[in-house]
Amino acid sequence: MTSAAAEQASPRSLPQPLTAICLGLVVVGAAAFGYGLTSDPQSAWLAYHSNFMFYATLSQAGVILACIFVATGAVWPGPVRRIAEGLGAWIPVTLVLAAVGYFGGDYLFEWKREGAVHGKEFWLNETRFYVMDLGILAVMTVLSLAFLKASVRPTLKAAAPAATGFARNMIERWTAGWRGDEEEREASWVRTRNLAPLILLLYAFGYSFLAFDQIMSMEQTWYSNLFGAFIGWGGLLSAVAATALISVLLRKTPGFEDEITKSRLHDLGKLIFGFSIFWMYLFFSQYLVIWYGNVPEETQFLYDRLGPQFLIEKGFSVTAWANAWVDWDWSWARLSQDYGWLSMSVWMCIWILPFWVLLGEVPKRTPWILGPVAGIVLVGFWLERNLLIWPSVLKGDGWAWLGPVQIGVAVGFLGAFTLVFLLYTRIFPSISLPERS
Repeated sequence: MTSAAAEQASPRSLPQPLTAICLGLVVVGAAAFGYGLTSDPQSAWLAYHSNFMFYATLSQAGVILACIFVATGAVWPGPVRRIAEGLGAWIPVTLVLAAVGYFGGDYLFEWKREGAVHGKEFWLNETRFYVMDLGILAVMTVLSLAFLKASVRPTLKAAAPAATGFARNMIERWTAGWRGDEEEREASWVRTRNLAPLILLLYAFGYSFLAFDQIMSMEQTWYSNLFGAFIGWGGLLSAVAATALISVLLRKTPGFEDEITKSRLHDLGKLIFGFSIFWMYLFFSQYLVIWYGNVPEETQFLYDRLGPQFLIEKGFSVTAWANAWVDWDWSWARLSQDYGWLSMSVWMCIWILPFWVLLGEVPKRTPWILGPVAGIVLVGFWLERNLLIWPSVLKGDGWAWLGPVQIGVAVGFLGAFTLVFLLYTRIFPSISLPERS
Protein backbone atom coordinates (compact mmCIF):
# COMPACT_ATOMS: atom_id res chain seq x y z
CA MET A 1 0.00 0.00 0.00
CA THR A 2 1.12 3.56 -0.64
CA SER A 3 0.51 6.67 1.36
CA ALA A 4 -1.58 9.62 0.33
CA ALA A 5 -0.33 12.36 -1.96
CA ALA A 6 1.83 15.06 -0.42
CA GLU A 7 -0.16 17.89 1.13
CA GLN A 8 0.84 21.03 2.98
CA ALA A 9 -0.99 23.02 5.62
CA SER A 10 -1.39 26.75 5.06
CA PRO A 11 -1.99 28.74 8.26
CA ARG A 12 -3.27 32.24 7.60
CA SER A 13 -5.18 35.01 9.28
CA LEU A 14 -8.84 34.84 10.16
CA PRO A 15 -11.15 36.41 7.58
CA GLN A 16 -12.76 39.73 8.37
CA PRO A 17 -15.46 40.84 8.89
CA LEU A 18 -16.70 37.25 9.20
CA THR A 19 -14.77 36.62 12.41
CA ALA A 20 -16.11 39.78 14.03
CA ILE A 21 -19.65 38.82 12.98
CA CYS A 22 -19.22 35.38 14.57
CA LEU A 23 -18.00 36.92 17.81
CA GLY A 24 -21.01 39.24 17.77
CA LEU A 25 -23.36 36.29 17.29
CA VAL A 26 -21.76 34.50 20.23
CA VAL A 27 -22.38 37.53 22.42
CA VAL A 28 -26.00 37.72 21.23
CA GLY A 29 -26.47 34.02 21.94
CA ALA A 30 -25.02 34.24 25.43
CA ALA A 31 -27.17 37.28 26.22
CA ALA A 32 -30.31 35.58 24.86
CA PHE A 33 -29.64 32.43 26.86
CA GLY A 34 -28.97 34.42 30.02
CA TYR A 35 -32.15 36.43 29.55
CA GLY A 36 -34.09 33.23 28.85
CA LEU A 37 -32.89 31.64 32.08
CA THR A 38 -34.42 34.50 34.04
CA SER A 39 -37.65 34.92 32.04
CA ASP A 40 -38.49 31.48 30.63
CA PRO A 41 -35.90 28.87 31.66
CA GLN A 42 -37.75 25.96 30.08
CA SER A 43 -37.70 27.54 26.61
CA ALA A 44 -34.08 28.59 27.08
CA TRP A 45 -32.97 25.05 27.93
CA LEU A 46 -35.07 23.51 25.15
CA ALA A 47 -33.43 25.88 22.66
CA TYR A 48 -30.02 25.03 24.13
CA HIS A 49 -30.68 21.30 23.89
CA SER A 50 -31.96 21.47 20.31
CA ASN A 51 -28.88 23.33 19.12
CA PHE A 52 -26.59 21.15 21.21
CA MET A 53 -27.89 18.00 19.51
CA PHE A 54 -27.76 19.57 16.04
CA TYR A 55 -24.12 20.62 16.27
CA ALA A 56 -23.05 17.53 18.23
CA THR A 57 -24.21 15.18 15.48
CA LEU A 58 -23.01 17.50 12.70
CA SER A 59 -19.47 17.79 14.06
CA GLN A 60 -19.06 14.13 14.95
CA ALA A 61 -20.45 13.08 11.58
CA GLY A 62 -17.88 15.30 9.88
CA VAL A 63 -15.15 13.07 11.30
CA ILE A 64 -17.28 10.03 10.44
CA LEU A 65 -17.39 11.17 6.81
CA ALA A 66 -13.59 11.49 6.80
CA CYS A 67 -13.33 8.03 8.39
CA ILE A 68 -15.54 6.62 5.63
CA PHE A 69 -13.22 8.13 3.02
CA VAL A 70 -10.25 6.52 4.75
CA ALA A 71 -11.85 3.14 5.42
CA THR A 72 -13.02 2.79 1.82
CA GLY A 73 -9.74 4.04 0.34
CA ALA A 74 -11.54 6.87 -1.46
CA VAL A 75 -9.19 9.14 -3.43
CA TRP A 76 -11.79 11.33 -5.13
CA PRO A 77 -12.43 13.74 -2.20
CA GLY A 78 -9.00 15.45 -2.19
CA PRO A 79 -9.23 18.56 0.04
CA VAL A 80 -12.96 17.88 0.49
CA ARG A 81 -11.90 15.38 3.15
CA ARG A 82 -10.08 18.17 4.99
CA ILE A 83 -13.24 20.28 4.99
CA ALA A 84 -15.17 17.41 6.54
CA GLU A 85 -12.45 16.99 9.17
CA GLY A 86 -12.75 20.68 10.00
CA LEU A 87 -16.32 20.12 11.16
CA GLY A 88 -14.87 17.87 13.88
CA ALA A 89 -13.15 20.82 15.57
CA TRP A 90 -16.40 21.30 17.51
CA ILE A 91 -16.27 17.82 19.08
CA PRO A 92 -14.41 18.87 22.28
CA VAL A 93 -16.92 21.73 22.66
CA THR A 94 -19.72 19.15 22.48
CA LEU A 95 -18.31 17.40 25.54
CA VAL A 96 -18.22 20.66 27.51
CA LEU A 97 -21.74 21.64 26.45
CA ALA A 98 -23.05 18.19 27.42
CA ALA A 99 -21.73 18.73 30.94
CA VAL A 100 -23.38 22.17 31.06
CA GLY A 101 -26.64 20.57 29.95
CA TYR A 102 -26.82 18.71 33.26
CA PHE A 103 -28.06 21.90 34.93
CA GLY A 104 -31.06 22.06 32.59
CA GLY A 105 -32.07 18.45 33.03
CA ASP A 106 -35.09 19.21 35.20
CA TYR A 107 -36.57 21.34 32.40
CA LEU A 108 -35.95 18.68 29.74
CA PHE A 109 -36.50 15.26 31.27
CA GLU A 110 -39.65 14.35 33.15
CA TRP A 111 -37.94 11.31 34.68
CA LYS A 112 -35.23 13.54 36.18
CA ARG A 113 -37.77 15.92 37.65
CA GLU A 114 -40.47 13.49 38.79
CA GLY A 115 -38.85 10.07 38.63
CA ALA A 116 -38.90 7.31 36.03
CA VAL A 117 -42.02 5.36 35.19
CA HIS A 118 -42.30 1.85 36.58
CA GLY A 119 -39.97 -0.58 34.85
CA LYS A 120 -37.48 2.03 33.64
CA GLU A 121 -35.92 3.03 36.96
CA PHE A 122 -32.67 1.21 36.19
CA TRP A 123 -32.20 2.93 32.85
CA LEU A 124 -33.59 6.39 33.53
CA ASN A 125 -31.56 7.55 36.50
CA GLU A 126 -29.05 10.37 36.74
CA THR A 127 -25.99 8.26 37.51
CA ARG A 128 -26.40 5.88 34.58
CA PHE A 129 -27.58 8.63 32.23
CA TYR A 130 -24.80 11.18 32.72
CA VAL A 131 -21.93 8.77 33.34
CA MET A 132 -22.76 6.80 30.21
CA ASP A 133 -23.47 9.75 27.92
CA LEU A 134 -20.50 11.83 29.05
CA GLY A 135 -18.36 8.71 28.84
CA ILE A 136 -19.44 8.08 25.25
CA LEU A 137 -18.72 11.69 24.30
CA ALA A 138 -15.34 11.61 26.07
CA VAL A 139 -14.24 8.45 24.26
CA MET A 140 -15.45 9.81 20.93
CA THR A 141 -13.59 13.06 21.59
CA VAL A 142 -10.30 11.32 22.36
CA LEU A 143 -10.50 9.02 19.35
CA SER A 144 -11.63 11.81 17.00
CA LEU A 145 -8.77 14.07 18.07
CA ALA A 146 -6.33 11.18 17.67
CA PHE A 147 -7.66 10.61 14.15
CA LEU A 148 -7.43 14.31 13.25
CA LYS A 149 -3.88 14.56 14.60
CA ALA A 150 -2.75 11.48 12.71
CA SER A 151 -4.45 12.77 9.57
CA VAL A 152 -2.94 16.27 9.51
CA ARG A 153 0.52 15.59 11.04
CA PRO A 154 2.26 14.91 7.69
CA THR A 155 0.98 18.23 6.32
CA LEU A 156 2.33 20.44 9.10
CA LYS A 157 6.14 20.33 9.02
CA ALA A 158 6.60 22.30 5.81
CA ALA A 159 4.19 24.98 7.06
CA ALA A 160 6.19 25.71 10.23
CA PRO A 161 8.50 28.44 8.77
CA ALA A 162 5.54 30.53 7.61
CA ALA A 163 3.51 30.06 10.80
CA THR A 164 3.65 32.40 13.78
CA GLY A 165 2.49 32.49 17.39
CA PHE A 166 0.00 29.86 18.47
CA ALA A 167 0.03 28.06 15.10
CA ARG A 168 3.81 27.68 15.13
CA ASN A 169 3.89 26.43 18.70
CA MET A 170 1.21 23.85 17.95
CA ILE A 171 2.94 22.73 14.76
CA GLU A 172 6.16 22.16 16.70
CA ARG A 173 4.29 20.12 19.31
CA TRP A 174 2.35 18.03 16.79
CA THR A 175 5.44 17.30 14.67
CA ALA A 176 7.80 16.36 17.53
CA GLY A 177 9.89 13.32 16.62
CA TRP A 178 9.57 13.95 12.89
CA ARG A 179 10.79 10.98 10.82
CA GLY A 180 10.78 12.42 7.32
CA ASP A 181 8.00 13.31 4.90
CA GLU A 182 7.51 9.94 3.24
CA GLU A 183 7.68 7.96 6.46
CA GLU A 184 5.26 10.34 8.18
CA ARG A 185 2.74 10.03 5.33
CA GLU A 186 2.97 6.26 5.49
CA ALA A 187 2.55 6.27 9.29
CA SER A 188 -0.45 8.60 8.97
CA TRP A 189 -2.06 6.28 6.45
CA VAL A 190 -1.61 3.26 8.72
CA ARG A 191 -2.81 5.02 11.86
CA THR A 192 -5.90 6.57 10.29
CA ARG A 193 -6.77 3.24 8.65
CA ASN A 194 -6.65 1.60 12.07
CA LEU A 195 -8.65 4.31 13.83
CA ALA A 196 -11.36 4.80 11.20
CA PRO A 197 -13.24 1.48 11.63
CA LEU A 198 -13.19 1.82 15.42
CA ILE A 199 -14.61 5.34 15.27
CA LEU A 200 -17.27 4.25 12.79
CA LEU A 201 -18.43 1.43 15.06
CA LEU A 202 -18.45 3.63 18.15
CA TYR A 203 -20.47 6.27 16.31
CA ALA A 204 -23.06 3.69 15.27
CA PHE A 205 -23.51 2.36 18.80
CA GLY A 206 -22.55 5.40 20.89
CA TYR A 207 -24.71 7.95 19.11
CA SER A 208 -27.61 5.50 19.09
CA PHE A 209 -27.48 5.46 22.88
CA LEU A 210 -27.14 9.25 22.92
CA ALA A 211 -30.26 9.50 20.74
CA PHE A 212 -32.13 7.16 23.07
CA ASP A 213 -31.08 9.17 26.13
CA GLN A 214 -30.96 12.78 24.95
CA ILE A 215 -34.10 12.75 22.79
CA MET A 216 -36.17 9.57 23.17
CA SER A 217 -36.12 9.57 26.98
CA MET A 218 -37.77 13.01 26.97
CA GLU A 219 -40.97 10.97 26.48
CA GLN A 220 -40.50 8.09 28.87
CA THR A 221 -43.07 5.72 27.45
CA TRP A 222 -42.10 6.11 23.78
CA TYR A 223 -39.57 3.81 22.20
CA SER A 224 -38.23 2.88 18.77
CA ASN A 225 -35.27 0.60 18.11
CA LEU A 226 -34.69 2.36 14.79
CA PHE A 227 -34.48 5.82 16.32
CA GLY A 228 -30.72 5.66 16.96
CA ALA A 229 -30.00 4.81 13.33
CA PHE A 230 -32.36 7.57 12.21
CA ILE A 231 -30.49 10.20 14.24
CA GLY A 232 -27.05 8.89 13.29
CA TRP A 233 -27.88 8.82 9.60
CA GLY A 234 -29.36 12.29 9.79
CA GLY A 235 -26.10 13.51 11.33
CA LEU A 236 -24.13 12.00 8.44
CA LEU A 237 -26.39 13.60 5.84
CA SER A 238 -26.06 16.98 7.57
CA ALA A 239 -22.24 16.60 7.52
CA VAL A 240 -22.29 15.83 3.79
CA ALA A 241 -24.50 18.88 3.21
CA ALA A 242 -22.20 21.12 5.29
CA THR A 243 -19.14 19.81 3.44
CA ALA A 244 -20.82 20.46 0.09
CA LEU A 245 -21.88 23.98 1.09
CA ILE A 246 -18.42 24.91 2.36
CA SER A 247 -16.82 23.39 -0.74
CA VAL A 248 -18.99 25.59 -2.95
CA LEU A 249 -18.12 28.67 -0.88
CA LEU A 250 -14.37 27.93 -1.00
CA ARG A 251 -14.11 26.93 -4.65
CA LYS A 252 -12.72 30.31 -5.79
CA THR A 253 -10.45 31.03 -2.82
CA PRO A 254 -6.66 30.84 -3.33
CA GLY A 255 -5.46 27.25 -3.47
CA PHE A 256 -8.90 25.79 -4.17
CA GLU A 257 -9.37 26.99 -7.74
CA ASP A 258 -8.37 23.66 -9.28
CA GLU A 259 -9.41 21.46 -6.34
CA ILE A 260 -13.16 21.97 -5.94
CA THR A 261 -13.94 20.56 -9.36
CA LYS A 262 -17.33 19.89 -10.89
CA SER A 263 -16.57 16.20 -10.63
CA ARG A 264 -16.16 16.47 -6.85
CA LEU A 265 -19.29 18.59 -6.56
CA HIS A 266 -21.11 15.95 -8.58
CA ASP A 267 -20.01 13.26 -6.12
CA LEU A 268 -21.14 15.36 -3.14
CA GLY A 269 -24.46 15.99 -4.86
CA LYS A 270 -24.94 12.25 -5.38
CA LEU A 271 -24.28 11.66 -1.68
CA ILE A 272 -26.89 14.26 -0.67
CA PHE A 273 -29.39 12.83 -3.14
CA GLY A 274 -28.93 9.22 -2.05
CA PHE A 275 -28.61 9.88 1.67
CA SER A 276 -31.77 12.02 1.74
CA ILE A 277 -33.75 9.15 0.21
CA PHE A 278 -32.42 6.74 2.81
CA TRP A 279 -33.18 9.24 5.60
CA MET A 280 -36.82 9.34 4.47
CA TYR A 281 -36.82 5.55 4.19
CA LEU A 282 -35.76 5.28 7.84
CA PHE A 283 -38.50 7.68 8.88
CA PHE A 284 -41.17 5.83 6.93
CA SER A 285 -39.95 2.50 8.33
CA GLN A 286 -40.73 3.84 11.80
CA TYR A 287 -43.94 5.58 10.79
CA LEU A 288 -45.53 2.63 8.98
CA VAL A 289 -45.00 0.16 11.82
CA ILE A 290 -46.21 2.63 14.44
CA TRP A 291 -49.24 3.64 12.34
CA TYR A 292 -50.21 0.03 11.65
CA GLY A 293 -49.65 -1.14 15.25
CA ASN A 294 -51.68 1.77 16.64
CA VAL A 295 -50.26 1.34 20.15
CA PRO A 296 -50.88 4.54 22.19
CA GLU A 297 -47.39 4.71 23.72
CA GLU A 298 -45.95 4.62 20.19
CA THR A 299 -48.44 6.78 18.27
CA GLN A 300 -48.23 9.64 20.79
CA PHE A 301 -44.76 10.60 19.59
CA LEU A 302 -45.82 10.90 15.95
CA TYR A 303 -49.18 12.48 16.77
CA ASP A 304 -47.53 15.28 18.75
CA ARG A 305 -45.34 16.10 15.74
CA LEU A 306 -47.39 15.26 12.65
CA GLY A 307 -50.78 16.12 14.06
CA PRO A 308 -53.97 14.22 13.17
CA GLN A 309 -53.53 14.37 9.37
CA PHE A 310 -51.20 11.41 9.16
CA LEU A 311 -52.76 9.32 11.94
CA ILE A 312 -56.42 9.22 10.94
CA GLU A 313 -58.23 6.20 12.39
CA LYS A 314 -59.51 4.12 9.48
CA GLY A 315 -59.94 0.65 10.97
CA PHE A 316 -57.86 -2.49 11.00
CA SER A 317 -59.20 -4.68 8.17
CA VAL A 318 -57.41 -5.00 4.83
CA THR A 319 -60.29 -3.24 3.13
CA ALA A 320 -60.27 -0.39 5.64
CA TRP A 321 -56.52 0.03 5.25
CA ALA A 322 -56.84 0.20 1.45
CA ASN A 323 -59.67 2.70 1.70
CA ALA A 324 -57.48 4.88 3.90
CA TRP A 325 -55.32 5.57 0.85
CA VAL A 326 -58.17 5.77 -1.65
CA ASP A 327 -60.00 8.40 0.39
CA TRP A 328 -57.32 10.00 2.52
CA ASP A 329 -59.62 12.69 3.83
CA TRP A 330 -57.00 15.40 3.39
CA SER A 331 -57.44 18.62 5.33
CA TRP A 332 -55.02 21.54 5.37
CA ALA A 333 -56.47 22.65 8.69
CA ARG A 334 -55.10 19.52 10.37
CA LEU A 335 -51.54 20.64 9.56
CA SER A 336 -52.10 23.69 11.76
CA GLN A 337 -52.57 21.45 14.77
CA ASP A 338 -49.62 20.47 16.93
CA TYR A 339 -46.33 20.79 15.00
CA GLY A 340 -47.76 19.81 11.60
CA TRP A 341 -46.34 22.68 9.55
CA LEU A 342 -42.92 22.28 11.13
CA SER A 343 -42.96 18.61 10.13
CA MET A 344 -43.89 19.54 6.56
CA SER A 345 -41.02 22.05 6.48
CA VAL A 346 -38.59 19.37 7.60
CA TRP A 347 -39.74 16.97 4.88
CA MET A 348 -39.53 19.71 2.27
CA CYS A 349 -35.99 20.72 3.22
CA ILE A 350 -34.42 17.32 3.77
CA TRP A 351 -36.20 15.07 1.30
CA ILE A 352 -38.61 16.60 -1.22
CA LEU A 353 -36.48 19.50 -2.44
CA PRO A 354 -33.12 17.62 -2.60
CA PHE A 355 -34.79 14.72 -4.41
CA TRP A 356 -36.40 16.73 -7.18
CA VAL A 357 -33.73 19.40 -7.60
CA LEU A 358 -30.76 17.01 -7.59
CA LEU A 359 -32.46 14.32 -9.67
CA GLY A 360 -30.37 15.10 -12.78
CA GLU A 361 -26.61 15.25 -13.26
CA VAL A 362 -26.32 18.93 -14.16
CA PRO A 363 -27.75 20.32 -10.88
CA LYS A 364 -25.29 18.22 -8.87
CA ARG A 365 -22.36 19.72 -10.81
CA THR A 366 -23.65 23.31 -10.69
CA PRO A 367 -22.36 25.28 -7.67
CA TRP A 368 -25.21 27.81 -7.57
CA ILE A 369 -27.70 24.92 -7.39
CA LEU A 370 -25.84 22.44 -5.17
CA GLY A 371 -24.79 25.09 -2.63
CA PRO A 372 -28.29 26.42 -1.86
CA VAL A 373 -29.73 22.89 -1.73
CA ALA A 374 -27.03 21.86 0.76
CA GLY A 375 -27.79 24.95 2.85
CA ILE A 376 -31.51 24.16 2.82
CA VAL A 377 -30.79 20.59 3.95
CA LEU A 378 -28.82 21.99 6.91
CA VAL A 379 -31.70 24.30 7.82
CA GLY A 380 -33.98 21.30 7.57
CA PHE A 381 -31.94 19.34 10.08
CA TRP A 382 -31.87 22.27 12.47
CA LEU A 383 -35.67 22.36 12.21
CA GLU A 384 -35.79 18.60 12.67
CA ARG A 385 -33.84 18.75 15.94
CA ASN A 386 -36.36 21.30 17.20
CA LEU A 387 -39.20 19.08 15.98
CA LEU A 388 -37.83 16.07 17.85
CA ILE A 389 -37.25 17.92 21.13
CA TRP A 390 -39.85 20.65 21.70
CA PRO A 391 -43.08 18.60 21.41
CA SER A 392 -41.85 16.21 24.09
CA VAL A 393 -42.20 19.01 26.63
CA LEU A 394 -44.53 21.63 25.14
CA LYS A 395 -47.30 19.74 23.40
CA GLY A 396 -49.80 21.33 21.04
CA ASP A 397 -47.92 24.64 20.69
CA GLY A 398 -46.56 24.37 17.15
CA TRP A 399 -44.67 27.68 17.35
CA ALA A 400 -43.13 27.31 20.80
CA TRP A 401 -39.72 26.64 19.22
CA LEU A 402 -39.69 30.07 17.57
CA GLY A 403 -39.15 33.27 19.56
CA PRO A 404 -36.54 35.92 20.38
CA VAL A 405 -34.74 33.79 22.97
CA GLN A 406 -34.84 30.70 20.77
CA ILE A 407 -33.48 32.55 17.73
CA GLY A 408 -30.86 34.27 19.88
CA VAL A 409 -29.58 30.98 21.23
CA ALA A 410 -29.54 29.54 17.70
CA VAL A 411 -27.46 32.36 16.22
CA GLY A 412 -25.11 32.12 19.21
CA PHE A 413 -24.47 28.45 18.47
CA LEU A 414 -24.05 29.25 14.77
CA GLY A 415 -21.50 31.96 15.51
CA ALA A 416 -19.55 29.75 17.93
CA PHE A 417 -19.51 26.77 15.56
CA THR A 418 -18.39 28.91 12.62
CA LEU A 419 -15.68 30.55 14.73
CA VAL A 420 -14.31 27.18 15.86
CA PHE A 421 -14.33 25.97 12.25
CA LEU A 422 -12.43 29.08 11.16
CA LEU A 423 -9.85 28.65 13.90
CA TYR A 424 -9.27 25.04 12.86
CA THR A 425 -9.14 25.67 9.11
CA ARG A 426 -7.27 28.99 9.13
CA ILE A 427 -5.03 29.07 12.21
CA PHE A 428 -4.27 25.50 13.26
CA PRO A 429 -3.93 23.00 11.78
CA SER A 430 -5.57 24.71 8.75
CA ILE A 431 -6.89 23.05 5.60
CA SER A 432 -4.20 21.13 3.76
CA LEU A 433 -3.87 21.38 0.00
CA PRO A 434 -1.86 19.24 -2.44
CA GLU A 435 1.70 20.47 -2.85
CA ARG A 436 2.31 22.19 -6.16
CA SER A 437 5.56 21.91 -8.05
